Amino acid sequence: MIYRFLILSDEVDNFSREITIDSEATFLDLQNVILDSVNYTKDQITSFFICDEDWEKKTEISLIEMDTSSDVDSWVMDRTRLSELLDEEKQRLLFVFDNLTERAFFMELREMIPGKNLEKPVCIKSVGQAPAQTISFDDFEKNNTGADLLDESFYGDEEFDPAELDEEGFNDMDMSNDDSFNDRY
Repeated sequence: MIYRFLILSDEVDNFSREITIDSEATFLDLQNVILDSVNYTKDQITSFFICDEDWEKKTEISLIEMDTSSDVDSWVMDRTRLSELLDEEKQRLLFVFDNLTERAFFMELREMIPGKNLEKPVCIKSVGQAPAQTISFDDFEKNNTGADLLDESFYGDEEFDPAELDEEGFNDMDMSNDDSFNDRY
């Protein structure tokens, strides 16, 4: 079976890639064709995450073996075939290519083509320039200050007045004598 993936970036509007790959290929094969398609080096620690429909991370497939407890399945790219974890169209994945800042490509399994095999993965469509592979943490912080989240509508009301907060109510929340709070913190 052949899988066709669409890959997008939230950093670059006109960027996309389409990759076709055999379902029996490994996640490492998928990583390599993605990195080749965007001219990234292969010297960074990367991860795939299988996500739900709201892009919530569910299952991680890591480049290297992670030290995890025996209760948690550990999936490693070079030992995990795509068909082991991907079984339906429209499945969503994140490919984290910059772990320091958690920058990632958004991926969707667009099509599953039964009865066909593909010897080697191929980038069948390439649009736009990919974002830089890595950026400094300082540059990331500058670009993601959160200021755009904290505009006047942040609190749900453009007429929000901080003076309306009940400061007395906050002062009554003395947690120093709460044993459950102290045990956690």
